[in-house]
Amino acid sequence: MLIKQFRYSTDNLGYLVFSGNQGIAIDAGNPADIIDFAREHGITVKYVTNTHFHHDHTCGNAVLLETTDAEFIDCRKVKAGQTIVLDDGSLEIIVTPGHTEDSVCFRASDFLVTGDTLFNGTVGNCFSGDLKGFFRSLKRLLAFPPETKIFAGHDYVMESMKVAAAIEEDNPDIAVYLQKYTPRLVVSTLADELRVNPYVRFNAPSMMNRLQKRTMPFKTEEQRFISIMEIF
Repeated sequence: MLIKQFRYSTDNLGYLVFSGNQGIAIDAGNPADIIDFAREHGITVKYVTNTHFHHDHTCGNAVLLETTDAEFIDCRKVKAGQTIVLDDGSLEIIVTPGHTEDSVCFRASDFLVTGDTLFNGTVGNCFSGDLKGFFRSLKRLLAFPPETKIFAGHDYVMESMKVAAAIEEDNPDIAVYLQKYTPRLVVSTLADELRVNPYVRFNAPSMMNRLQKRTMPFKTEEQRFISIMEIF
């Protein structure tokens, strides 16, 4: 399974995931570029879908569906564990409520398309209001192999690393993370995130110490995540 990243608007990231001659457009906010790439590489856009139904992620749906014979997969109606087959590959749908109630991620063998659930360097705002649910969703993603690549819905890397450095000013991995960053292809691994992303570092001793000093709840993973989200 292969993936092509497309940048649009100020910092949005959309994708064409493909195997053989079949592909699925995910959060395809710049449909013209995706259509051109697919034609150039002999790929049929079989499906169009989204990680959630915010307009900046769905704004390319209509053009893609009008221009291709693709089938629309509504992320608001999918089920956990559902798979999308593309030639000899498949994508697993992971239901990840938190950022929004309808948020989903897509998993191939070595990468995740995470939308606004997990960014490179941070996590999404909890617009659903359900921080406990958001924690469970992130735990599902963090359970995958550490080398799993993260392809998110926005490029917030520079801003996120400024926040991370303000929270953990003594974390040397932040500089290493920034050295690997390029806006031409925004990607990291779960291992990278666990080294620098403060919102998933709820088991890191340095983060636990910071919560304890602020007298925030920190006895369980869930408490620590919620505390981090509330104060940072």
